[in-house]
Amino acid sequence: MGALAELETFAAPDTTVRERGDGTLILRSRNRLGDHESSLAAVLAARAQRHPERPLAAARDRHGRWETLSYGRAQECAQALAQAFLDLGLGAQRPLMILSGNSLEHLLVSLGAYAAGVPVMPVSVAYSLQSSDHARIRAIAELTAPGLVFAQDAAAFGPALDALAPLAGGALVASGQREGALSLAQLLATTPGAAAARAAERVGPDTVAKLLFTSGSTSVPKAVINTHRMLCSNQAMLQRVWPFLAGEPPVLVDWLPWSHTFGANHNVNLVLFNGGTLYIDDGRPAPGLFERTLAALAEISPTAYFNVPAGFALLAPALEADERLSERFFSRLRFMFYAGAALPEALAARLRAIAAARSERPVPLTSSWGTTETAPAATSAHFRDPPSGCIGVPLPGVEVKLAPVADRLEIRVRGPNVTPGYFRQPQHTEAAFDEEGFYRSGDAVSLIDPHDPNRGLRFEGRIAEDFKLLTGTWVCAGALRLALLSAAGGLLSDAVICGQDSEFVAALAWLNQTEAARLCQADERPEERACDDRGAHRAFDERAAADHPRVRARLAQALAQLGQDAGSAGRIERLLLLAEPPSLDAGEVTDKGYLNQRACLQRRAAEVARLYAPQPDPAVIRRPTPAQPSL
Repeated sequence: MGALAELETFAAPDTTVRERGDGTLILRSRNRLGDHESSLAAVLAARAQRHPERPLAAARDRHGRWETLSYGRAQECAQALAQAFLDLGLGAQRPLMILSGNSLEHLLVSLGAYAAGVPVMPVSVAYSLQSSDHARIRAIAELTAPGLVFAQDAAAFGPALDALAPLAGGALVASGQREGALSLAQLLATTPGAAAARAAERVGPDTVAKLLFTSGSTSVPKAVINTHRMLCSNQAMLQRVWPFLAGEPPVLVDWLPWSHTFGANHNVNLVLFNGGTLYIDDGRPAPGLFERTLAALAEISPTAYFNVPAGFALLAPALEADERLSERFFSRLRFMFYAGAALPEALAARLRAIAAARSERPVPLTSSWGTTETAPAATSAHFRDPPSGCIGVPLPGVEVKLAPVADRLEIRVRGPNVTPGYFRQPQHTEAAFDEEGFYRSGDAVSLIDPHDPNRGLRFEGRIAEDFKLLTGTWVCAGALRLALLSAAGGLLSDAVICGQDSEFVAALAWLNQTEAARLCQADERPEERACDDRGAHRAFDERAAADHPRVRARLAQALAQLGQDAGSAGRIERLLLLAEPPSLDAGEVTDKGYLNQRACLQRRAAEVARLYAPQPDPAVIRRPTPAQPSL
């Protein structure tokens, strides 16, 4: 406790703002970025020399025990793999494609590629395991021409490797047998030579470290170039605003997928740059899998905890119900951090209350904002108790432009952490930047306090998701979605706002299974709540819960609450609960839980039609008027 108190968690924000005549605002931090490492390969080499025996990462083995990888061993393996990749002819134009999820082997393959100057391309596991035609991974391979494709397991990824065989230079597997495929163990036995040493010397700030892919829900995924300069400068920015990292190596328990910038560039690199340890969580915020996350947190106390709102929605009731779990969780926690989507105010208040009750010191709930194109962090709420929706202030070294677009302000970014463009897609690169070289994000923000930029920016949603009602009134879909989730008090896990060219706003939504079960079972005896009459665990019945009078009444009340003193753009007149979860393969949701509004509305057009039927069916929940009961 004493050591924690001696190290400041956050550096004080010091932000300037300059207004132009057209209403554009330019925000910067007065804190200088300073010098930083030139490449990820150089960072690993320095860490391995400084503390070779310290664990860099750990993962469960097949017996459920933690298997660790030290910094020294990681450096040895990276050098061997770098030589092997060069021997195979991989290079800047023949990148390494990674199909499988987070693992020690995935990490080693990536570190070896960094050392060789070979771009790595981690792609969503869903593209391989939840697709029947493998169209997306084939499109990615056609664009990038990978020299090698890595998969953790030859059998599980066999169909995906078959689909890529005509488009890639070869296959590499960590386990199992596949005809013609190389084994990772074989490559790890390579003796590093002069070629690996020369390649390491050539790796620098402008070398491409990886290609990360956008969701591609409506087109071929874009390949975002991530240079070593981007990734190294972004970690240097975080070190400036989180000064405790200088004396307290971070310990993370993290599931976020490495095919996305949050899990990979932000979290893995945070550990690497600061000599910390990453415990790879093999769970995720989904039924049947989140229990693995809880099991990991019951064993390992993180120093910072990163998750998406869907993960925190499941974590909150678990911490409330299990005092031992919450004590371990908060025992050395600096802060809770959410990103990927906005956090409902009701959930934020709940998490703060749990921290206040279970921790002996303040544990702030904070956030930041960024994109795959910004490596990822561009802003950070590095101050205590920011309001919900606050994404903070510009990081040192980052310029933020707030550009008027219609009646919104679009956040645009310029700095060393910003991508130079998209791999072999010049048309997308040209469209992504404005005339001053700022990256156009497409996200809307506002100043929380126009007179004090240090209060931070508020995220206002995707500009492309906004729409007009038939009356011509604009609806800010992102803000209204967040208001609905907060009004529902945790009963909804997520929602999609509907209503373009319609007379009123409606919503499709999904229940939070934990909260819905608790509400449905409120009048049952304790022994009945978790088990059926045979003593077996009772599975959650989504459809039965959606029809439960208590659930419908609570949601009707939420709609009524939203409608108080609000115009047509701030009211939701009808709501329909969905049983089928958002589909990864159909592009409705990313690996980290962010909903694609457009894809959801297109795929669920029939459900939208039910919302807008002249006489909606009984499943549709309607906003009560003063003359109606809240049912």
